[in-house]
Amino acid sequence: MEWTMKAMENHQGFMAISPASTISSETALIITQAFVISDDLRPNPLVVNVLKKLCRIIPTWKIIPTQDIIDVAFRDLEVRKEIRSNPYCYKGRPRLQTGNQLMTVSLHLEQRLQEVSLPFLIVHGGDDKVTDPAASKLLFESARSEDKIFKLYPGMWHALTYGELPENTDIVFADIVLWLNDRVSMRMISRLESEQKFENDGLLKGGSSKDSL
Repeated sequence: MEWTMKAMENHQGFMAISPASTISSETALIITQAFVISDDLRPNPLVVNVLKKLCRIIPTWKIIPTQDIIDVAFRDLEVRKEIRSNPYCYKGRPRLQTGNQLMTVSLHLEQRLQEVSLPFLIVHGGDDKVTDPAASKLLFESARSEDKIFKLYPGMWHALTYGELPENTDIVFADIVLWLNDRVSMRMISRLESEQKFENDGLLKGGSSKDSL
């Protein structure tokens, strides 16, 4: 099975992956991914079983213990204030069913990392306290993609593209733009080569037809 990956960065660092019939023309940008749970963050199996049973009774209860994500994800103090004042930004604890679904999906995807074969770039902050950089490294090492890059930025936090120090954000975006431009250039060269080959094949066929006459 081929995979197409839709990259997104949110405050939980979750990455969605969906199966597709082909990925020949797609690439992926992965920012602080969290679809693999590190051993340090993996809950005790007994706790997981208890939470699953509670999900059937009180799925919407906000009782999953978590730290204040805003304070550890966003380095810029002004960005923190902006997020806290945003009435549309959820700031409570995760609901039981939300945590259960994230756990289920994470464990499922962890078993299929070797199926990822499209070109991708992973960027991750070295001091990320929300998602584990080791998870990004595991994806990089497990994926069978031939064109893959993992960039770890020492000293940077979780929110690389929004909430980091301006100079750090500039560095990350510069790397992303460079990577995208390189892929666009390679595709353009490949397309031009294909068009040239098609044109040459047409000329050869035309010449063969005249010779036969």
